[in-house]
Amino acid sequence: MIQKTPVIRKCISCKKKFDRVNLLKITKDHKRGIMLKNGMGRSAYICKSKKCYEDSKIKKKLQKALKTFLEPEFIYIFEKEIESYNQ
Repeated sequence: MIQKTPVIRKCISCKKKFDRVNLLKITKDHKRGIMLKNGMGRSAYICKSKKCYEDSKIKKKLQKALKTFLEPEFIYIFEKEIESYNQ
């Protein structure tokens, strides 16, 4: 039986490597725009640690990784998604 190797990705904030299932995926889809958790296109990953998503420069890091400007509506949705991990 073939065992699957975990897919390793790097958090854009702390630069540590994690299995992809333990990260929040933010994707820039060329047709649908910025999406959370799914989609194909340029992606950035953030680990679920409090230190990373409370980083004061996280918005700038996301813009650089996705090579786009983040709309205020997306920032609001992103912050609500992060709050759900704390509960």
